[in-house]
Amino acid sequence: MAFSFPQKVLFKHCDPAGIVFYPRYFEMINDCVEAFFAEAMGWPFEEILTSKGIPTAEISTRFQSPSHHGDHLTLSLSVTRVGGRSVGLAVVARAGDETRFTAASTLVLVDGAGRPTAWPDTIRQKFLSLQEGPDHAP
Repeated sequence: MAFSFPQKVLFKHCDPAGIVFYPRYFEMINDCVEAFFAEAMGWPFEEILTSKGIPTAEISTRFQSPSHHGDHLTLSLSVTRVGGRSVGLAVVARAGDETRFTAASTLVLVDGAGRPTAWPDTIRQKFLSLQEGPDHAP
């Protein structure tokens, strides 16, 4: 089951040519991840960040088609892998039927000292229930 996040391309996202400046896509991905944790996981960042963190340890992105000021994107986030301390996510951004970019990332839960730590059992179980595909890592 993919989590869906709508994003209108705003002036602040664009370069002088009126297309999205690629680092702004990473901000959109992070906004989608933050909404996913609040809405789908029931664990908002403002609660998590009081004692833990969830940094992105790895991300790869393929830009397939430019987005323009005023476009309406839908970012679809899927859980691809669940580990004890990390989670794999895939994000696909589309405008209508056209794919604009795809991304794959790994997030790691860290404690207050910045050391990887285990997901709470309830959160790990939610990830597992949302995971897509046959690769269910222990």
